[in-house]
Amino acid sequence: MLTAPRINGRFTQLLLLAAVLLILSILFYANADAIHIPESVSLKAPVKSRPHHPIDDLIEEADRQQEDLLQKESHTLADAVRAYEDRRGRRPPPGFDVWYHFAQDNNALVIEDFFDRVYHDLNPFWAIPAHTIRQQAGDIFHRISVRNGNTSQLSDQQRPWLDLWENMIGSISQHLPDLDMPINVMDESRVVVPWETIDEYMTAEEKTRHIVPASEVVRKFGKTSVSKDEKVPAFDPQWEGGPYWDRAVIGCHPNSPARSYKAEVDYSVFPPLNNSYPEKSHEGYVANWTYVKQPCEHPQLQGLHGTFVEPISISNSKKLMPLFGGSKLPMNNEILLPPAMYWTTDPFYSGGDDHGHEWHKKTNKIIWRGAASGGRNKDTTWARFQRHRFVSMMNSTSIARAEENGKQPNFELPEPGQYDLPSGSLAKWVGESADAAFVHLLCFPDTRPPFCDYDDAFYEVKPSMPMGEQYNYKYLPDIDGNSFSGRYRGFLGSTSLPIKATIYDEWHDSRMMPWKHFVPMDNTFVDIYGIMHYFFNGRDAAAKRIALEGKKWTETVLRREDMQVYVFRLLLEYARVCDDEREKLGWVSEMEGILLADSHG
Repeated sequence: MLTAPRINGRFTQLLLLAAVLLILSILFYANADAIHIPESVSLKAPVKSRPHHPIDDLIEEADRQQEDLLQKESHTLADAVRAYEDRRGRRPPPGFDVWYHFAQDNNALVIEDFFDRVYHDLNPFWAIPAHTIRQQAGDIFHRISVRNGNTSQLSDQQRPWLDLWENMIGSISQHLPDLDMPINVMDESRVVVPWETIDEYMTAEEKTRHIVPASEVVRKFGKTSVSKDEKVPAFDPQWEGGPYWDRAVIGCHPNSPARSYKAEVDYSVFPPLNNSYPEKSHEGYVANWTYVKQPCEHPQLQGLHGTFVEPISISNSKKLMPLFGGSKLPMNNEILLPPAMYWTTDPFYSGGDDHGHEWHKKTNKIIWRGAASGGRNKDTTWARFQRHRFVSMMNSTSIARAEENGKQPNFELPEPGQYDLPSGSLAKWVGESADAAFVHLLCFPDTRPPFCDYDDAFYEVKPSMPMGEQYNYKYLPDIDGNSFSGRYRGFLGSTSLPIKATIYDEWHDSRMMPWKHFVPMDNTFVDIYGIMHYFFNGRDAAAKRIALEGKKWTETVLRREDMQVYVFRLLLEYARVCDDEREKLGWVSEMEGILLADSHG
């Protein structure tokens, strides 16, 4: 008789477990619509995250610093007065309340840090007698004057820059006391006072700082300019020519590298380039924008920048005088105004009202067009000029030669392994990623414009490209010419990303945050390939963010109204240092005035 086979107990358990799993599976799919899977949970295999990059650190730090800056905004007149007195150590000048309300009426951010440049430029003048400043200002040729709320200018010919500056000042002149403003009509900076002298002047200024008791305050400006019938002694600035480095370096600290640097005289040899990480950089990238721009700390710039190699014109004084201009080197002593070309609506400087395509429609390339300016470039010196160096570094043929030979006449490739660069041919990659060219080689002498016998083998001349068309590219490098670049504000206001290198100071430096509103670059440009690879290699969103935040910030703090607010504040302070009663001049609040009147009642 046959009997049923015995089933192993463990096998029975496995069958039961399989049955349970089958039942649960049926129930799961039957109720799948009722099960919620959060969007943040990916059902795909995890993707390896991108390695942290040093530029990520710099962007994060810029975000933090911007937040800290915004916390300092003054929302009331009382706030603004407190911020002023805390930072400047004296009472605000007469008219401060009118200035503050003017700023409010024009929706300007009032952050005391924004005006640090005013005091950096004007503080040394506290060591010079007020009447001396007035007389100098009333005698220097090329000047704008304010009398009874109206402006006028003195010049030897029609000068568009002077007209624009007069228009700028005229827009606020109704609020100003009488004053005279000598203007630097040259591209180049002109005043470098020895550092030791400026140090003495700054020490003297510090000793004048105190909050004058309300009962002693002089509340109205007195004599701030020379009168029509006043006999003004002739002032001789003692303008000097000659190589500029030797003139400029006296403005550096005695212990700075520039003071002991032996200036080059033979520019036909290979330039003094270092292809490793720049000093004080963050793994090769700019971490301190002020330091990077400082020739006193980077004496090799003497042989790498046209300003020092051979500027177009040179007329320099060692005397501190009230000379206003649009830009200057960090060691210069001019008083900065917003540049005239920032005030103009000329599309050549602004690019017009069209800021280019939306980001995703822009060409994913670097674009640069410009003249080979920066000074007198000759057959023995052209390889030392900043624009020539940058265009060479963006040229695939030049890079291919450097990859083969190790060097080119005016640049070196980064040291192997120093930067995160694409694999394969750098020349091919840059050729696909950049379009940089001169529109005029500006040789000296310029016998075959726009071409040049000694540069034709290295550079192709291309047609100019209006700024409005350049805005259809994502990346806009900005390089010094004969002085600062007048296109910078236009670039900042576009929807593209400015990449900036400069040795010049401007009025807005304390307003703009590197890595937040623009991308800073070393003046050797050794970091440019690393910058390009960072943004081109999967970080398009980071580039877009900086570009658009820079545009938004520009439309917040670099408007024409912001220039008016800055110049209004500047000229109130300038008028004060021109007044004989300057140490007692100040603004007193209405409440203090009432209390003072009551105490005398």
